[in-house]
Amino acid sequence: MSRVATLAAAAAAVVAVAGWLALVEVFWLPLRVAGVLVPLSVPAAVVANYLLVTGAHRLTGSRTVAVLPAITWLAVAVTATVRRPEGDLVAVGTGGLGTVTLAFLGLGVLGAAVAVGRVVAVPPAQAPSGAQR
Repeated sequence: MSRVATLAAAAAAVVAVAGWLALVEVFWLPLRVAGVLVPLSVPAAVVANYLLVTGAHRLTGSRTVAVLPAITWLAVAVTATVRRPEGDLVAVGTGGLGTVTLAFLGLGVLGAAVAVGRVVAVPPAQAPSGAQR
C-alpha cells in the first residue's frame, strides 16, 4: 500500500475513533450515580484527546493526521452545545451540570492543545523512531 493510502486509512480510523469517543463523552456528561453527578467525561476527554493525538503521530509520523483527532473532538463537543431545531440541547449550561460541561469543554481542549503543541513542536528530523516517513 502506498504512503498516501496508508495515511488516508490512518486518518479515517483516527477520525472515527475520535468522533465516537467524543459522542460517548458528551452523553456521559449527565451521568449520575445514586443521584450524585459523576464528572467521568472530564478526565476521559483530557486523557483520550492527549493519547489520540500523540498516538496518531507516533504511529503515522504525520502531523496532519495527528491533529485530526483534536479537530474532530472539538467539532463534536461544540456541536453538542448548540440547540437543535426541535429545541433539544445535549450539553447544557446550568447548575452543576453546567459546571461539568464547562470543565469538559475547557479541559478537553486543553488536553488536545497540549498534545498538538508537542506534536507540532517536534522537528520532522526528530520524529519518533517507530514512525513511518
